[in-house]
Amino acid sequence: MNYDVKDLKLAAKGMARIEWAESFMPVLRTVRNRFEKEKPLKGVKLSACLHVTAETANLMRTLKAGGAELRLCASNPLSTQDDVAAALVKHYGVQTFAVKGESHDLYYRHINAALDQRPNVTMDDGADLVSELHTKRRDLIRNILGGTEETTTGVIRLRSMEKAGSLAFPVIAVNDSQTKFMFDNRYGTGQSTLDGVLRATNILLAGSIVVVAGYGWCGRGLAMRARGMGANTVVTEIDPVKALEAVMEGFRVMPMREAARIGDIFITVTGDINVIRPEHFRLMKDGAIVANSGHFNVELDLAGLRKMAKSRREVREFVEEFTLPGGRKVCILGDGRLINLAAAEGHPASVMDMSFANQSLAAEILVKKGRGFAKKVYSLPQEIDQQIASLKLKAMGVKLDVLTPEQKKYLASWEMGT
Repeated sequence: MNYDVKDLKLAAKGMARIEWAESFMPVLRTVRNRFEKEKPLKGVKLSACLHVTAETANLMRTLKAGGAELRLCASNPLSTQDDVAAALVKHYGVQTFAVKGESHDLYYRHINAALDQRPNVTMDDGADLVSELHTKRRDLIRNILGGTEETTTGVIRLRSMEKAGSLAFPVIAVNDSQTKFMFDNRYGTGQSTLDGVLRATNILLAGSIVVVAGYGWCGRGLAMRARGMGANTVVTEIDPVKALEAVMEGFRVMPMREAARIGDIFITVTGDINVIRPEHFRLMKDGAIVANSGHFNVELDLAGLRKMAKSRREVREFVEEFTLPGGRKVCILGDGRLINLAAAEGHPASVMDMSFANQSLAAEILVKKGRGFAKKVYSLPQEIDQQIASLKLKAMGVKLDVLTPEQKKYLASWEMGT
């Protein structure tokens, strides 16, 4: 069995964490029970590049129950839970290649180790497997039925590839499912991002000015949670509709150049590059805290900050202080990487329950129907969203109303009028 993890002696702790997460994932458990009986992924080689967390471990258990041959690598150098990685290898027989804090070179060696099994299906969180296949491992593309993608960042990259005509196989954008983006992105990112910021800094949010860059689903959740903890929340946006929505929700909206002068804490969730740049760092208050919760750390121009800084030092774990000309200090959290996994544990299991049920069912669709798909980015069928939402409500003990025959007739007709 091939693997590369920090220490297999951590496996017992990791197994306990996996079991704890599983107790909050009833929808995924339902999928796993069916997979164990039907084996829809039997004989399929599946390579996954995901955050190696307790929740992801339960996804791996589900895919393996379905018959898949698995290899898993990390989708971010700082997001791996080393005890979980050890447990996946020792107790669940999943070939795992992930070490928290791994170097850039080791990160890509692990990606290639996951690809070395010549997969039929890829599962991405940021499209790094797809990118590596299209640039350096094109000889493996002929084996692939398709892939899945879980992040907004990854979907942006994939749609760009599709538009350019360079996407070599179909990919299902799991991120675009309502039971993913409306819950995982909004409630998961909103809570876990602030959890990461607070664990790294131990600051008081109440009364502080928190600047949220981007008002997509992640930004909505983050702004809502920051306000709920007493922060004066400011939003920066480029989209007029999203900006208008933020204003209507009671947030101040302004350009980053203006927000930079007043903010105490800055958090980017845009999926774009260089959202906070040297021109903004120069305007920040002494002691400003800057974090990112987008998938890649490119949202912060860290190279530009390093170039302008007189000195830098680590003042706490995951907190690096940069001293600028004039003596003002700016603190970067988690090397600019997604702070909810760099300094905390990522999304709660109860929200990843739906996201990973989506991932499992997307893999099943690719195995059953992938050969008939065009080289495009697809969304999961709406009926799967409905199915997952229904299972989640059932697990929560929530019941729905049912239309009467009269109501059904009225909705289907046009003759009845007012």
